[in-house]
Amino acid sequence: MIASHYAEPVERRLGAAETLRSGPSADAETVRNLSEGEAFMMLDDSLGWAWGYAGTDRRVGYVRSDALSQDKAV
Repeated sequence: MIASHYAEPVERRLGAAETLRSGPSADAETVRNLSEGEAFMMLDDSLGWAWGYAGTDRRVGYVRSDALSQDKAV
């Protein structure tokens, strides 16, 4: 299957420390811990959970939408 287009990530930063999770649930497995101010590249945001990637290793997962600032990371 060939994708006709790709989502362009939206750069955000974390307003507080947050856990990157494997699924959109507080009970989902922890992928990694993220620090306040760390960049999060958001690909989707729905039902209170943002999906994207973070860190130099670009680990993919979910964070709570309300943990993200509207400001771009610096």
